[in-house]
Amino acid sequence: MQEKGTISIHTENIFPIIKKFLYSDHEIFLRELVSNAVDASQKIKRLSSLGQYQGELGDLRVEVALDTEKKTITISDKGLGMTADEIKKYINQIAFSGATEFVEKFKDSKDANELIGKFGLGFYSAFMVADQVEIQTLSYQEGAEPARWICDGSTEFEITEGNRTERGTDIILHVNADSEEFLDKSKLQGILDKYCRFLPVPIKFGTTTETEPDGEDEEGKPKYTTVEVDNIINNTNPIWTKAPADLKDEDYLAFYKELYPFSEDPLFWIHLNVDYPFNLTGVLYFPKVKNDFDFQRNKIKLFSRQVFITDEVKDIVPEFLMLLHGVIDSPDIPLNVSRSFLQADSNVKKINSYITKKVADKLAELFKKDRKAFEEKWQDIGLFVKYGIVSEDKFYEKAKDFALLSNTNGEHFTFDEYKEKIKPLQTDKNDTLVYLYTVDADKQHSFVQSANNKGYDVLLMNTPIDNHFISHMEQKLEKSSLKRVDSDVVDKLIVKDDAPAHVLSEEQTTKVKSVFESTIQKPNFKVEIESLNPEELPVHITMDEFMRRMKDMAQMGGGMSFYGSMPDNYKVAVNGNHPLISRIASTENAEEQSKLAKQAFDLALLSQGLLTGAELTDFVKRSVELI
Repeated sequence: MQEKGTISIHTENIFPIIKKFLYSDHEIFLRELVSNAVDASQKIKRLSSLGQYQGELGDLRVEVALDTEKKTITISDKGLGMTADEIKKYINQIAFSGATEFVEKFKDSKDANELIGKFGLGFYSAFMVADQVEIQTLSYQEGAEPARWICDGSTEFEITEGNRTERGTDIILHVNADSEEFLDKSKLQGILDKYCRFLPVPIKFGTTTETEPDGEDEEGKPKYTTVEVDNIINNTNPIWTKAPADLKDEDYLAFYKELYPFSEDPLFWIHLNVDYPFNLTGVLYFPKVKNDFDFQRNKIKLFSRQVFITDEVKDIVPEFLMLLHGVIDSPDIPLNVSRSFLQADSNVKKINSYITKKVADKLAELFKKDRKAFEEKWQDIGLFVKYGIVSEDKFYEKAKDFALLSNTNGEHFTFDEYKEKIKPLQTDKNDTLVYLYTVDADKQHSFVQSANNKGYDVLLMNTPIDNHFISHMEQKLEKSSLKRVDSDVVDKLIVKDDAPAHVLSEEQTTKVKSVFESTIQKPNFKVEIESLNPEELPVHITMDEFMRRMKDMAQMGGGMSFYGSMPDNYKVAVNGNHPLISRIASTENAEEQSKLAKQAFDLALLSQGLLTGAELTDFVKRSVELI
């Protein structure tokens, strides 16, 4: 038997396009060919279970073999195999149906996955790395003859009698000069680990040596012998393929370690399992993220029938859950996906909504089941929840019942609980509920203490998402505003009625203001004389809430660049009722006035962490002199 032919009169431009445009993703040739071999193995198993194949199944493992001398990579399976007619049908015709359209439509494409997926070119990805590809195959069908197909990357092929004696297929790649990096064993091992680590059929790649007990020597000491053991690179039954009822906590934790060997144990996990209106399985883990916002992403791996596709899952997983770790597997997402496909596919949108709901339900369940444990985990969980509240309205509707607000005393409250807690004291004269917060309880300690002295409660808002969360909450909560404790003096944070006058006369007020302005001499520090409790500090330095928020947003890249470029403007609130200020007002010694004003101002700067460099050195010297 010998037959020669050409694949299609329309395909002269196919191979240059394959080689050129698939080149950026050229390692996927191994994924494609091993996946095909696994499919063939699963199909023969299925036929056997249906009684349509009577022979022995035998060992169905797929083998990847490397021969550095011959410069070949061989992928072998014991699956269905093919007849010569099937080779002509599946290799020569189907892969190249619509070839003219293919050339016209995709000659400018740069997306390898889109090219392969649209035209069933998985097998032909072999030509990205090989200048000759050979198939040796024997069909499972009774009386079938072995067949051999060979093609050198042109449109010509040859079919002759093959030499395979067992059912199945060998794909032999004669690696080209440009792709000899793939003749490195560790390189192939890396690709197999990446794409084939959880395939459902065992994948053998080379052998390893192990020592086994082999009796005893003449002195009665144990003897050992070295044996070669097949190196199976994959776990064929990962936990997402099993029923949750059959799994223990240790199984989930062990799988997490398998995926992320150097990570701390996760907080908890969600087992996904749905078969309508789409098929999806997987396990999502909540890691301990603390406030490390950037380095956690791209840790969710997307699979299709246990074949790895990508870890860029932002269209499948809601943005706020990109900080989760784990695995999602859906046969409804084709193996060869492009970015545009993921964005447009209706199943992907349904999966996104399902995952959002599933995560919200799990968090609600944990909150109801053991609130104390939930509160203990809040420092880690809070980042996800707040991110979700800000970015997804559907999530907010569920999360508002279990999301927590934490205060500087380490107490936790739901939104409704906290509203009831602060309503009696923190409602201003306009009937607006004022939520006070700090981003750094130590640095802003004097302001927190001033608020506490008036009976006010102060929330801790110190995660990277809190800037957005605060603005979002103001929109959601009726007649409410959020103010940072250092955005004004305490009596002006929550205005109850008109403030009482300070003890200074009008003349003294003008004098004190003038002393501070001439002492400070900084245009971005505006001096105001305030009527405060005599026990408060003599000077407070504050920044307007709105202005600081805009600047913080600009710093985080929130599109407020105009505010980001503006200088920091501060208010210098001089406490007209403090004894030190009365002393400055009553003395006629200009040098003493200036020295006391400077000391009071520097103390206020110091309390805000704004006193640095030469000014800090001068302050220390002056403090020693005053002592």
